[in-house]
Amino acid sequence: MTTDLTEFIAGLPKAELHVHHVGSASPRIVAELAARHEGSTVVPADPEQLAAFFDFRDFAHFIEVYTSVVHLVRDPEDLWTLIHGVGVDLAAQNVRYAELTVTPYIHLLNGIPDAQFCEVIEDARRRVEADHGTVLRWCFDIPGEIGVSGERTLRIALDQRPDGLVSFGLGGPEAGVSRAQFAPFFDQARAAGLHSVPHAGETTGPDTIWDAINHLGAERIGHGISSAQDPKLLTYLAEHAIPLEICPTSNVCTKAVPSLAEHPLPTIVAAGVPVTINSDDPPMFGTTLNQEYAVAAQLLHLDPNGIADLAKNAVHASFLDPQGKSTLLHEIDTYTSKWLSHPPSL
Repeated sequence: MTTDLTEFIAGLPKAELHVHHVGSASPRIVAELAARHEGSTVVPADPEQLAAFFDFRDFAHFIEVYTSVVHLVRDPEDLWTLIHGVGVDLAAQNVRYAELTVTPYIHLLNGIPDAQFCEVIEDARRRVEADHGTVLRWCFDIPGEIGVSGERTLRIALDQRPDGLVSFGLGGPEAGVSRAQFAPFFDQARAAGLHSVPHAGETTGPDTIWDAINHLGAERIGHGISSAQDPKLLTYLAEHAIPLEICPTSNVCTKAVPSLAEHPLPTIVAAGVPVTINSDDPPMFGTTLNQEYAVAAQLLHLDPNGIADLAKNAVHASFLDPQGKSTLLHEIDTYTSKWLSHPPSL
């Protein structure tokens, strides 16, 4: 990646569609929360030790570590610190709009009531937008490994219905967790106007993606990289314009793919499937959204126009309102035109 493309990406207005609120906490924030709860957590309070703590053996180990960080968020102050810090970090990367995946059921288990949870995340969202201009929206996510969580997540979503809520998701382990069992919850969420954005096909095969489409009415797929193994699925995704939320470095860190060089992104793009580039749990994976754009640019051999097209893909695939989409698309085009007209000298 040349210096000029790195600088182009850094200044490019962007949307982030697949990013988890806990997994987005910077080492500074995680260390601060760990220090608050020292003696009752395995998470190190030293930011330098977190790199080793975030060295994952496999996807199951990633879930174990992720859960330990989740349990650092024990009261409203912790939650506000986390959400606000993530929003500030996104703004620093010129992310203008982000759909942040949150898992309210886990925070309920940690003792934060439904209404208070929603009040806190909404307050942090509004503060980020007022102070930094970055618009945050929510995807309420079912932790698939906890069988009773679907109904409660749905109830929180529909009964509380915070202003920033736009979508309903499904995360956690895929293996042994049938997508079909969550269909009743997704049916009700969709009937209430929420968009369907389940994870599928990251650590399992194409059948999980088919199930997410057929049983959950998926409008976007979280990850979806195993679609590269099924030509019929690639054709279906392309013909029905179902975007995939691709997170390259995440897939390597969780051992879903062996290396970046072997990532199926080029195969998926060549099939005409709409893709967006995302960071998933960036500090845990030692990355940023800007770095993920750089990785995608290398894998796809993109110039600034191609990188800008990726950014526009995310806007088109987002659940931002039409005026907001138009404004952000114009901002991307204006930035790109100015850059190409007057690129910085190296």
